[in-house]
Amino acid sequence: MIEMYVKNVAFFEEGGGFAVLLCDKNNKMVLPIFIGPLEAQSIALALEKQKFPRPLTHDLMVEIMQKFSISIQKAVITDIRDGTYYAEIYLKDYNNVISVIDSRPSDAIALALRVNCPIYMTPKLIEFTYKYEELIPQ
Repeated sequence: MIEMYVKNVAFFEEGGGFAVLLCDKNNKMVLPIFIGPLEAQSIALALEKQKFPRPLTHDLMVEIMQKFSISIQKAVITDIRDGTYYAEIYLKDYNNVISVIDSRPSDAIALALRVNCPIYMTPKLIEFTYKYEELIPQ
């Protein structure tokens, strides 16, 4: 697996939507994943570490997991099929049992950012990456 981090959330007029840009630790490749505006907002807020008086959906999920002694170990972008990316969230419970949950990449990323756990992609997704300069003109 290849460790990634969220470079930023960008709006692409050409595609008419938002994308979260995952970058490898060496800044050599970027995996753009198109997401909806609400998911983009949630990820952007997590990147900025903004807190609200009332919990948003991903904040609520984290709080529930913490109350039940469940921790997020990692988020993995696993596959792309028919233009749709897939992800998994690895959870560890109070008995140290690991469970793997199917997830949308945007939810996996939003949760990972909130608990500061690693984000990975599988090597088979390398062919879908770009150089940052190819996506965002300087």
